[in-house]
Amino acid sequence: MLRQQDVGHRIVVRRIVGIREGRPLFSDALGDLVELSETHITLATDHGRLRVPVGEVHRAKRVPAARRPTATAVAALELAADEAWPAPVRGRLGDWLLRSAAGWTGRANSALPVGDPDRPLPAALDAVQRWYADHGQPALVNTPLPLAAPVGAELDARGWAARPPVLVQTAALAALAAPPAGRAGADLAPGSRPGRGEPPVELTPAPSDDWLAIAAGRKGGLPDAARHVLTAVDRIRFAHVYADGRLLAAGRGTVTGGRWLGLTSIEVLPEARRQGLAGRVIWSLVQWGLAEGATHAFLQVEQRNTPAVNLYRGLGFTTHHTYLTRVAPA
Repeated sequence: MLRQQDVGHRIVVRRIVGIREGRPLFSDALGDLVELSETHITLATDHGRLRVPVGEVHRAKRVPAARRPTATAVAALELAADEAWPAPVRGRLGDWLLRSAAGWTGRANSALPVGDPDRPLPAALDAVQRWYADHGQPALVNTPLPLAAPVGAELDARGWAARPPVLVQTAALAALAAPPAGRAGADLAPGSRPGRGEPPVELTPAPSDDWLAIAAGRKGGLPDAARHVLTAVDRIRFAHVYADGRLLAAGRGTVTGGRWLGLTSIEVLPEARRQGLAGRVIWSLVQWGLAEGATHAFLQVEQRNTPAVNLYRGLGFTTHHTYLTRVAPA
């Protein structure tokens, strides 16, 4: 059967739809798993959402994606994501990237093994560990899959742990830019222009102090290295939604890799959720990205973060590939 880590992936469900001559009748459904609860399985199919009671499920399992991206496409997107989240201290090991940002976020403090490290794989991983030891940090390696599967196998043999899987999801900006059909669905609606009485989304080239305070609260502080990660991108906008002088929602958009709008730090205060603010923040950043020449958006979300996965699935994002952050043994 399915588990929570299957949310966001393609699945097939065989369900019982009736009985004929004492035998069950089955129907198969194929789509992306949106939600898994104790009572229902919800998947997004080509014909819309399907909510299947668990009692009707005969069998359900994850299946391969309809089309896997090429290694070139995965590498290009990973490099665009690196450009959108730039570590202040950087090194190279052949084509591999070595990144350090005073320990602030795994993405900015991990090696990215994309391309040729100019040496055998075991020697390359030894060099990664030395580099991070020289910088006084634990060694982390970000392994995009299936591109870095050989690296992952070598790390398995060395006893490296793995943090929870992360989904790298993408969507065409033309689809995201379409105005919502209605206001139903709250945060699931793309949320275009503010309605009467709704606070507007403000986009600025630099974050406000309030924006930085939300980021600090979510990430556990904001060292100087973090400010570099957040701001050192040429094409960037910070989204703010204020009401009564208080920042209720925030977001960050970057354009890198020629065509990619990166969406990061999408945050809505708990008391302001289910009002469509996350969708409106994303929609506003999409409009800016289109004006900057971007054609597609990407974001990264932990596979176990079911509410966020559901939000992005409702907006039209699909999983391009996944990655694991690997941690060296202590």
